[in-house]
Amino acid sequence: MKSLEEITQEVVVIARKAGAFIAQERASFDHSKVELKGKSDLVSYVDKEAEKIIVSELQAIIPNSGFITEEDTPNNTEKEYTWIIDPLDGTTNFVHNLPPYCVSIALLKGDTLISGVIHEVTRNETFYASKGSGAYMNDKEIKVTPVKTIDESLFATGFPVHNFHKINDYLAILNELMKNSHGLRRQGSAAVDLAYVACGRHEGYFEYNLNSWDVAAGILIVEEAGGIVTDFSGGNKALFGREIISAGPVYSELLSVIKKFW
Repeated sequence: MKSLEEITQEVVVIARKAGAFIAQERASFDHSKVELKGKSDLVSYVDKEAEKIIVSELQAIIPNSGFITEEDTPNNTEKEYTWIIDPLDGTTNFVHNLPPYCVSIALLKGDTLISGVIHEVTRNETFYASKGSGAYMNDKEIKVTPVKTIDESLFATGFPVHNFHKINDYLAILNELMKNSHGLRRQGSAAVDLAYVACGRHEGYFEYNLNSWDVAAGILIVEEAGGIVTDFSGGNKALFGREIISAGPVYSELLSVIKKFW
């Protein structure tokens, strides 16, 4: 079997190929082909076709591997190696021709993330990491910021598209951070938010009501960039627990705020 670094570089090529397809389709996108999974949860033929491209090529890298995907590929996790794929994270942005949106691909061995790639289409930026080898953007090593305090931090977050029963708790967190930090940003792509923490554009990111394909690649990239990733209780369930905090040295302060209200 190839080395983990070689596998990651092959995934980079696949993510960029899918990204090129997405960019091409955006140039002549037909809004009539958008489907609604929920009032603000969209999917298009572009998501589905990009997934087909990705899955086909990943199967050649590690034959007989499993898949967890957002769209039509049958999920199979009873394998030593499992790919976790979001073919187009930020579909609503894509539909409205608003950046950012991206391809996200991660590789799980057992229950350990070992490779992650995020290709942000509109800026042509590729973030990637393999376990133990650091994190990179377009071949340059990246690190989280050294900022330690909330009052010096810019945070990213996301808004739920369904399941609003804890919205008041969440708004209380936003209220606290808006008053005491450099501000909050909502990009519309969890994978991009994580990539931006990894490269130092945000000090931290948090969100709930997520799926594994939204965050898998980004979790490893942030960790390899020197950051911390947990769930809202500070535990290790960020991948499948549907809530995530990621940050550099400001992590402890951010976690305290979230625990205060959540």
